[in-house]
Amino acid sequence: MTLPLMPKATAVWLVENTGLTFQQIADFCGMHSLEVQAIADGDVASNIMGLNPIANEQLTEEEIKRCEADPQAALQLSAHPEIEKLLNKGSRYVSQSKRLDRPAGILWLVKNHPELSDSQIVKLLKTTKPTIVAIREKTHKNFHNIQARNPVTLGLCSETDLNAAVAMAVKIVKK
Repeated sequence: MTLPLMPKATAVWLVENTGLTFQQIADFCGMHSLEVQAIADGDVASNIMGLNPIANEQLTEEEIKRCEADPQAALQLSAHPEIEKLLNKGSRYVSQSKRLDRPAGILWLVKNHPELSDSQIVKLLKTTKPTIVAIREKTHKNFHNIQARNPVTLGLCSETDLNAAVAMAVKIVKK
């Protein structure tokens, strides 16, 4: 489930301004109900200013009233193109340690999944084609010091993304 922007600030506003249950707020904001209860008690997030989810079009008043009337109902995030764009941001900062691990992940993919194309590796590990070519051709400046390591264990990609890329590559190769 997609979480609202600034979930803790949204939870603060919902606790202060609605009659929703702690569980409803917790489910909507991706928190534990005890954390929401602590917000209500003033033990947590007392210095956080609430963010109105109605003003930034994440929720509607009707949705809040519907869930206040039925304690078992779950809040639904409004589908809004601007919010979707903010939630699905493109590139993000990658720490230097992960950037240094990329060649090891590329080498592992090149050795263990030769069916993957360079463009698939680029998308999977967020690297560049020249780096992949240099590792394939063993001309990378640090090639002799690179040890092949699984990119999933390095945290460069998820297992599901890797499996999907391999399945797509196998499908393309079979054609």
